[in-house]
Amino acid sequence: MREASKLAYVFSPQGSQTPGMGKDLHDNVGVCKQTFESANDALGFDLTSICFNGPDEDLRNTEIAQPALLTVSTAALRALQSEGFAPSVVAGHSVGEYAALVAAGALAFEDAVRLVRRRGQLMSEAGAESDGAMAAIIGLTGDDVKKIVADAAGNDVLDVANYNSPEQTVISGERAAVERARELAKERGAKRALPLNVSGAFHSRLMAPAAAKMETELAKVQIHAPEIPIVANATAEYVTSPDEIRRALVEQLAGSVRWVESVKKMVSAGCGVFVEAGVGQALAGMVRRIDGEVEAFAVSDCASLKSFVESVGQKV
Repeated sequence: MREASKLAYVFSPQGSQTPGMGKDLHDNVGVCKQTFESANDALGFDLTSICFNGPDEDLRNTEIAQPALLTVSTAALRALQSEGFAPSVVAGHSVGEYAALVAAGALAFEDAVRLVRRRGQLMSEAGAESDGAMAAIIGLTGDDVKKIVADAAGNDVLDVANYNSPEQTVISGERAAVERARELAKERGAKRALPLNVSGAFHSRLMAPAAAKMETELAKVQIHAPEIPIVANATAEYVTSPDEIRRALVEQLAGSVRWVESVKKMVSAGCGVFVEAGVGQALAGMVRRIDGEVEAFAVSDCASLKSFVESVGQKV
């Protein structure tokens, strides 16, 4: 680990949800149980039961998955806070950006959970209106994939959705264009070009109708200037005002998640310890691949919380 060891929190994206998520925190940490109860009240249905029991089909539903992930991420955040840890910088991947805004004090949790449910609905609707697809290209650089997207698009919509790590980039757009890009990526040396099991072409221009409607939803909600620096997906830069935050949230729906640049931005601010608060370890793995000198942890239950506390101790 570098001498600089400021603490960064990062928050999980969609795709990591699984039945049982958050239950251990709910059952053993009072503030986490309160978080789940607040989500149920804000949404008007028993999200907690779906998080703990599924079924898988419900958790794959975007409008359920997004508030479920936000709730578990916020519970993990509050568990970390209860142990006395406070981050110097925060960021979230896609829907995880809403949890980062909660962590930064820019967005009330109850507003956030309602917003991401609406976000999921709008994304599903936009997905149903077009024959969209996504694929993960592994083993090529982001610049390589950007060139493949330009060469494969033709007259179809095809965009870079996520710059996840130096050798993993996700593409998104019309299905035929995604298939052409997958074949071209293999020809140009990709280790893998994997289709993703998603209901739409997220983070592409096919999400523009959802982005426009989300702009209206965000205008209805009070957003505060963040109390903790937050790096936005859309720009990989700090957002410091409510208007900047709204613009960034609209832009990320139909634009690229610039995760590699976002992590580098946090490292450049002196962050040497990263904690993924939420479900799984996808972001922790990405962080390690982006910068092998930082320490990256994932906190999703009491055991991983205890491990983090014992490992980090007085380092941050």
